[in-house]
Amino acid sequence: MPDAFGPETKVRDVLSRLGERGRDLLRRHGYDVGEGFVDVLSQYQTLEHAARTERLRDLQSLVAELNSAP
Repeated sequence: MPDAFGPETKVRDVLSRLGERGRDLLRRHGYDVGEGFVDVLSQYQTLEHAARTERLRDLQSLVAELNSAP
């Protein structure tokens, strides 16, 4: 079983592990990765950093949803 998601998880890891489901969860919490996701710096941004810079809303809720995703 892969490690649980947490605030230190990188956006790239969410996308690689959950694919479209991860993309949808990020979008619902205000983080739009767009098409192709070519911004390399954003790929390596942690969820916590994205929340601190107001690119992501309700970090705790997002982490809980990520960890319960099928």
